Amino acid sequence: MRISVDSLRGHASTAGQSSFRRVRQYLLLAFQGGLAATLAFVIAGQVLGNPEPTFAPAAAVGVIAASIGRRAIRAAELILGVLLGIFVGDLLVDTVGTGPWQTFVIVFGALLAAVAVRGTGGLVTQAGGTAVLIATLAPNSPDVLLPRTVNALVGGATGLVVVLLLAPMNPIRSLRRVAGPALDTFARQMTTAAERLARGDGRGVERLLNDMRHSETQLRQVHEVVTAAAEVVRFSPLYWRRRRALSAYRAGAGHLDRAFRNSRTLVRRIHTTLRDQEPVPADLPAAIEHFGQAVRLLHQEFLARQEPQRARERVLRAVREAGVACRQEMGFSGTIVVSQLRTVANDLLRATGVPGDEARRLVRHAAAGM
Repeated sequence: MRISVDSLRGHASTAGQSSFRRVRQYLLLAFQGGLAATLAFVIAGQVLGNPEPTFAPAAAVGVIAASIGRRAIRAAELILGVLLGIFVGDLLVDTVGTGPWQTFVIVFGALLAAVAVRGTGGLVTQAGGTAVLIATLAPNSPDVLLPRTVNALVGGATGLVVVLLLAPMNPIRSLRRVAGPALDTFARQMTTAAERLARGDGRGVERLLNDMRHSETQLRQVHEVVTAAAEVVRFSPLYWRRRRALSAYRAGAGHLDRAFRNSRTLVRRIHTTLRDQEPVPADLPAAIEHFGQAVRLLHQEFLARQEPQRARERVLRAVREAGVACRQEMGFSGTIVVSQLRTVANDLLRATGVPGDEARRLVRHAAAGM
């Protein structure tokens, strides 16, 4: 019973920490949404005198809540969808008139046109919704379309102004805040893999593989934030000077993602090595431990804004230790673990900014004991 209570407390604590991180991460997004909705409502209703300004704040929130990194595209899709629905709807109303079956024809035509211009969900939805208004309301309320078009323009533009000018995310700070926990998790998993390999704990390695699958969400968040940061530095004058710095982070994030995915293959091979009871030289767990330390050093140097020289040195030390292990008695899966470690080491060196040819050369020399 004691174990169950402790386990329940552990799960509750983990869930609470996860919720807190998510609230902290998306706090700015909520603020941007509230601000954009308020401004769009005021501009459409009070400045432009629109008697039905509801669609403007809805459109602004739609832009804010769009897939991170696609807000500019989302705003363009929203406006283009309304205009396309008006054009196709007016054309077909003049041709077939209005009524039940005519509504089918008008909406079908608008959706088909939206798909034909390679529209995504937002564009298609707005084109279809506007076509419905034309087929059902416009004949009796001819003034319904202009306000909707104005609202789309106001909402889309307001959403962009908020996320790019009034309350943009700090791209580098946001990236550090998200990438830090991801790197810490990655380092901890490599250290755990080394410990369980050294103990011959096959079941523990199997549990670690489960944990690694679940932690993919953290890496996806890194990718999302990198994409959002790229959008900000591309369009926001406040952060144009950060373009060069972000370019390095974007390249590093891609290589880090590959390093994590390749490390899962490495851990699967560790599991096979233990399952088949192959010999494990002491240098092999040591090499994996050094790799985990390299990830941890990368995290520290990343936060300190330092050149990740110590991380590079520790990566190459891991490759050298694996080379020593490979020259001892090992089984088939053990040699694949060494090979995979070299692949992951190359990925991590690339994440620190080392060019591809140089990273491969450094790994080859370290593996040969040079």
